[in-house]
Amino acid sequence: MGRTYFVEEAIGQYLSDLSTKFKPYVTGLLIGQCSSQRDYVIRAVRTPPKEEQKEGNTSPSKLESIDEEWITAHASQVSRMLPGGLLVLGVFIIATPELSKDSQNALRRIIFSIEKSLTKRRLWKPAEEEVSDRAALQVCSATKKIVCRTYDVQDPKSSAKPADWKYQSALSASWLSLDCTVNVNIHIPLLATSPNHDLEKNTKNGLNRWSKQIEDSVFLINGQVKDDDTELLEGQKKLRGNTQYSTQISDVKVLTQLSQGSSHRSTATVQVCSGSINLKGAVKCRAYVHNNKPKVKEAVQALKRDIINTLNDRCEILFEDLVINEGPHKKNFERVYHVLPQRLFVPFAGSSVMLSDYKFGDEAAGEIQERFVEMLDQSVQDEDIHIAEELNTVDICPVTENTDDTQQKQLTKATLLMKLQQNMGVVIAAAVAVFASIFSFNYFSD
Repeated sequence: MGRTYFVEEAIGQYLSDLSTKFKPYVTGLLIGQCSSQRDYVIRAVRTPPKEEQKEGNTSPSKLESIDEEWITAHASQVSRMLPGGLLVLGVFIIATPELSKDSQNALRRIIFSIEKSLTKRRLWKPAEEEVSDRAALQVCSATKKIVCRTYDVQDPKSSAKPADWKYQSALSASWLSLDCTVNVNIHIPLLATSPNHDLEKNTKNGLNRWSKQIEDSVFLINGQVKDDDTELLEGQKKLRGNTQYSTQISDVKVLTQLSQGSSHRSTATVQVCSGSINLKGAVKCRAYVHNNKPKVKEAVQALKRDIINTLNDRCEILFEDLVINEGPHKKNFERVYHVLPQRLFVPFAGSSVMLSDYKFGDEAAGEIQERFVEMLDQSVQDEDIHIAEELNTVDICPVTENTDDTQQKQLTKATLLMKLQQNMGVVIAAAVAVFASIFSFNYFSD
């Protein structure tokens, strides 16, 4: 039996409008949430046109000319704008009858290209029971006929499976929200052996270690630790009355482990470092889950991934901005402070779910509005942009060149200290033996 996609009713009208505007075909992304029981599609977003296509609403006449790299880059940008619980769960194509025969092959290539790109950026691993099917929606611009199929992205040889596409009104009007603020203070050493002070690579490695801490953290939902398999709303009063476009919000606290348990052995390593990267601040995190009896496990997993994604995305955006403004080969390595982009949330019509984005301090509201139009095909008003947090910083601290001798002395001292500690039992035993021999010699002399 194939999967069933429950789809926001407004998407049907959106796809119909696209079919009349763009000929002979138009592609786009499907945004929503997967669960073990059913899948939800709450947004459809067309692929932004390239510069040469903006003058006229036309696409190249053959599907072979579909730019997979362009669509994949769009999916990567959109994934940054999704809060926890939401993902790019498929792609669509609206094409004329002449092109319909080759549409599925094109969709399959795009789906696997997107998944490869998104997987490469992730700092978390999918769960074993996680849904790995992605939707390929084909719409005929003439007859409006819809064909939905799925592909298993974990299987490169996966063949198409049929799926149901069912429209539903007010699908995401009352989803559940989980909010938390995570205080971040991550220290990432830069090894002296690391060539060219590859800040981005070192930061990624540091975030990888930190993400494992988040995965192992304890989450208190409204002050309580709940069993994974219990329902999220168990013991809570359901919203009554007019629940249109309302959100039931759960306040979440994240408790990270300070140290490993006694069952884990830890070893200390002394390494020469040429500097460090420090990420400091408080990040606002948010996840949404459907309101069809969601489990605690689903909600916590969505929030964990948002915590990990939001910090990783900000660092990527910062380094991309540095490359644009300073060039990729900056030789001068001095202590600098960089401000990470702030997170903001924006609502969209007919839903309680808010989309996300990031802004630097000098970015105007107009730039954010342009980005939403280009990436999500959505107009945004000034008053709808909600800045969620204060500034967060990246502090890059080098060790100055004239302290090489000092470094070496400190390293030698640290190494000797470690060796002394390791051999402390031998030293104490030797001292006791010497003391005993001296005492016995004096005793017998008397």
